[in-house]
Amino acid sequence: MSAVSYKCPNCGGDLRFDPASQGYKCEYCASKFNQQELEAANPQASSDEEQSRNVSGTKPLGETAREDAGESGFDAESGALVYSCPSCGAEIVTDETTAATFCYYCHNPVVLKGKLSGEYRPDMVIPFAVDKKEAVDSFLQYVRSKKFVPKDFFCKEQIEKISGVYFPFWMYSCKAKGMWQGTGDMIRVYRMGDMEYTETKVFDVERRADFSFRQLMRNALNKENRQLVESVQPFLTESAKEFSMGYLSGFLAEKRDIEQKDVIGELEQEIKQHADGMMRASVSGYMAVRDASESVRIQEAQWKYLLLPVWVLTYRGSNGKLYYYAMNGQTKKVCGVLPLDKGRMAALFFSVFAPLFLLLLAGGYFLW
Repeated sequence: MSAVSYKCPNCGGDLRFDPASQGYKCEYCASKFNQQELEAANPQASSDEEQSRNVSGTKPLGETAREDAGESGFDAESGALVYSCPSCGAEIVTDETTAATFCYYCHNPVVLKGKLSGEYRPDMVIPFAVDKKEAVDSFLQYVRSKKFVPKDFFCKEQIEKISGVYFPFWMYSCKAKGMWQGTGDMIRVYRMGDMEYTETKVFDVERRADFSFRQLMRNALNKENRQLVESVQPFLTESAKEFSMGYLSGFLAEKRDIEQKDVIGELEQEIKQHADGMMRASVSGYMAVRDASESVRIQEAQWKYLLLPVWVLTYRGSNGKLYYYAMNGQTKKVCGVLPLDKGRMAALFFSVFAPLFLLLLAGGYFLW
């Protein structure tokens, strides 16, 4: 089975991850379970997850997607993947990066386990610490602090569209050895009698240093709202857990489509520039410093593939433009570009600035 739902052992309802208790909650009988109880109550899902840990080998992204879809269906014309809902049997249509979603018909959460096996299985996940009610309250507080936002942005139907999504990230750590060589000038000006002398001493300067870079984050998903998701960093990585598919139940999730080779060049360049800058900044006491050469050798590189929690909301304005709002599902940090209601802006102008302009104009007329 490519789609998995976690069931309550008491009533058979669907279990969802509960950010408040950091456990699992049944939406029907309100029973609560921890990770061990979830796995014990859903042995098939646990068996599938254990099997996904043991899958080895690497394949191109397209090949992996088609193999996963072979069990459930692949629409070559649209590129969509089709799964069967384990609760009602209805078709679930997704794209290649969707890893967790909801059934359109029975609304039960499903995890598409084939997307998260083998090389695509995350190493870690930071579970949601903010539930939907908190996310909505924070969103309303953020929006109400902004003037000239369209009134329909506050409607219940719009706010209910807010979704919790796990986004894929690469986390990179490494050590580095650096060497910097240059020259430093010491200049002294003095007078002897009527003569002024300038004495210049040139010194060879060298710096050697060991560096440690930890937990550099890079987005691993090519989608339109990736920059907004990056803007709600940082995440508290000490709260990361070993990945389990259960954490995705009740949320949406995306699978990576950006690989290590696509970000390593940018990361290494950033590390080398930072290391070179720190060595250069340690040189002091000279009137002038000239660089000769520098080198930074990266060692002990470590990669982690993890999923990070973000609450997102999209809004299409009257001009057809799509607006994005995002909130860190752990720290509540928000970022977004909100639409402006030009009608409300015009109303403010005519109610405040226009009368003031007429008053000033009248005053100027009588003074004349």
